[in-house]
Amino acid sequence: MKAIYRAALMAAAFLFLLPLSVRSEIRAGSFELSPFVGYNFFEDRQNLNNRPVLGGRLGYNFTQNFGIEAAGEYISSSVDDKAEPWTRQGQFTSPIDSVDITFYHLDLLYHLMPKGNFNPFIVAGYGAAHYSPEISTRNLAIINFGLGAKYWLADNIAIRFDLRDNMVYEETIHNIQATLGIVFAFGGKAKPAPAPVAKYEPKPEPRAAAQVVILASEPMAEEKIIAIVSEPKAEVSVVILAFEDVHFDFDQSTLTKKAQGILQKSIQLLKDNPKAKIRIAGYTSASGTEEYNQKLSERRAKAVYDYLIKEGLVSPEKLTTIGYGKMRPAVYEPIPANIYSPQAKANMRVLFEVIVK
Repeated sequence: MKAIYRAALMAAAFLFLLPLSVRSEIRAGSFELSPFVGYNFFEDRQNLNNRPVLGGRLGYNFTQNFGIEAAGEYISSSVDDKAEPWTRQGQFTSPIDSVDITFYHLDLLYHLMPKGNFNPFIVAGYGAAHYSPEISTRNLAIINFGLGAKYWLADNIAIRFDLRDNMVYEETIHNIQATLGIVFAFGGKAKPAPAPVAKYEPKPEPRAAAQVVILASEPMAEEKIIAIVSEPKAEVSVVILAFEDVHFDFDQSTLTKKAQGILQKSIQLLKDNPKAKIRIAGYTSASGTEEYNQKLSERRAKAVYDYLIKEGLVSPEKLTTIGYGKMRPAVYEPIPANIYSPQAKANMRVLFEVIVK
């Protein structure tokens, strides 16, 4: 049992030391190496004491759903009741004392939910068990089946739990096994690039000396115009609006009631400029992968877009969206893993870029 406790402590250490905000998934074409420990419960008829199990797995994922893996494991057990008379195949008794079991098998996995941090799966396979002392003239065929789950702590590291029935086929002896392990993933196909987002890019115009005017916020204002860039010759003004309180909770792209109210009030500036073209830009904090944050920033920009259209505040043809992910932060985040820091909150935002001719 001490081995089980040590494994649980190691898993807990990984859980608290690694950033939980990372988003991962099963990758097609990836290899997985997984050492594990657990506990094996023998069927009573074998007359063996339940004991810890040690082992390892090497797997390959053909697709995000389907994978194959080879595994080997070892159990050091002993006879439970030496006074019990021998009555059937598969049973141990006196004068045997200790029994060593080596089990090797090939399994197929099907991941039910291959995307995201949590990947439950079902598994089944075939192998053989070698008992020492022997209870048969040959290794015993084993059919195993069960279920489990992987939980990713980082892009390439996960904890894994399995619950299986390792059935001795010839004697129909059921041995239940629960294991906990660490998964190290290597290779695999990269995640597809984010889908292109409609952009509004004003054509470059001949520039005169640009004039930049920084407007300070009023003491009680909830929104701020960051800058107005005027180019007299081109007669174009670029107004960048930042709604300072229209921020998002970590890993969320849903507008709060307060954010909706601020949009309702602040959108008047856009109505006052009917010829304006508006680009909605979404951003995230520094925590997490570039791919995941890119998609999250696009969802945030789309949330503002959908709200403005639904409420009839702005015509659809005047709006475009873009996501910058964790690029172009408002402030520097010294500790990205601190997802509740003031710097992280400041970066989880949406800006409006308004082109006024």
